[in-house]
Amino acid sequence: MAKRNQDNKVPQSAKRDTQYDTELDAAGKSLSEALRISFIILKIIMVVLVIIFLASGFRTVGPDEQALVLRFGKIRGIGEERLLGPGLHWVFPYPIDKIVKIPVEKRINLPINSFWYYQTKEEMLGLTPVRATPVLPNLKPRREGYCITRGEKRTQTPAGSAGSDYNIVHCKWQLTYQINDAEDFFKNVYIEDAKPGQLYFDVMINSITPLLKAVFDGAVVSTMVNYAIDEAISGRGSISKDVKKFLQKKLDNIESGIKVVSVELTNSTWPRQVNAAFQASIDASQQSQKAISKARGYFETTLNEAAGPLALTLFASLSDETINEEEKELLWAQLAGEAQEEIAQAHTYRTEIVEGARADAEYLHKILPEYRKRPKLVLQQIYLDAVKHVFSNADEKIFVQPTKGVKGREVRVIVNRDLMKKPKSQEEK
Repeated sequence: MAKRNQDNKVPQSAKRDTQYDTELDAAGKSLSEALRISFIILKIIMVVLVIIFLASGFRTVGPDEQALVLRFGKIRGIGEERLLGPGLHWVFPYPIDKIVKIPVEKRINLPINSFWYYQTKEEMLGLTPVRATPVLPNLKPRREGYCITRGEKRTQTPAGSAGSDYNIVHCKWQLTYQINDAEDFFKNVYIEDAKPGQLYFDVMINSITPLLKAVFDGAVVSTMVNYAIDEAISGRGSISKDVKKFLQKKLDNIESGIKVVSVELTNSTWPRQVNAAFQASIDASQQSQKAISKARGYFETTLNEAAGPLALTLFASLSDETINEEEKELLWAQLAGEAQEEIAQAHTYRTEIVEGARADAEYLHKILPEYRKRPKLVLQQIYLDAVKHVFSNADEKIFVQPTKGVKGREVRVIVNRDLMKKPKSQEEK
């Protein structure tokens, strides 16, 4: 009872302070706990952000690409480490490092129509024939593309320098190239920055196309002037090689890192305004080539029939003093064709004549003793033998016995004539 009275004597303000302190301690503890939890969550978030930041540094380089790492705008690494090959790589995320992927294995085709004549949309789509118009307007250099070629015949100017009659030709080209040195390409060729949503490959193509066209046009102009228009229209192989060589040299001089894979002359033609004249020239050239081919074929056929494959060699050896007689005889022995037949017949005829002459000499030598004893009788026998030989080869035999006097008559007797048998011709006789 006394204690209760004592409690009742405590001031009311003291009770309020004690209650306030108790509530303040609870609030402090709650705030402290909230702050502790908040710091833990913040640390977790920071760790997660750091992990995400570091994970964002992984980059994949494609199988046909090489990559350069730019650290604060400068290429990172030394030597081979400056280039990243295909695969997964880690770099510091932006803005510390920036990776630039360059397609080094991909071949890119670029059509060049700078030297082609002007075409309407209908002509490009094939709706209107290009040469259907009978009268074409004059060539306009500001609108139509063309290239200059030299003439076929070189002339001498009055000053003594070499001159030429130049011609105009229209041509289309196809350029195929690739990036073979990523570092030189990045450092020496300007590429616009890719905007959000744009691919670096598309931006690269759009940026280097004007450069390649300008360099390619210069290479074509410098090369085509060394060829005649006939060579530019028909002989395309060597022209393409020369243009490729000239173009690669220019790209190497500026250290572009671009490799020319191929250059192809896809189409070439003369100006449409002179189509009729060029067509007539082509027809004449074709006829000329046809006549030359025909003459060459006749020459080779005749030569082979006359003397065989060694005819030309033998003919050249006849006027060549360095070839001795033994070599010439060896060539003569290998001769074939009609000449060989003529030579064989000549050898046979020579043998017959020599053997006949030898036989006659032996016969005369045999009858010489009888001739010395009875010359008239021997001569008469020789005459009779000759007549017998002649009559044996005659189809008709006629004996003529003239009579005396101017107006006398002749008696002709036909002996052993076969009326069914035709007389021999002069060649057969």
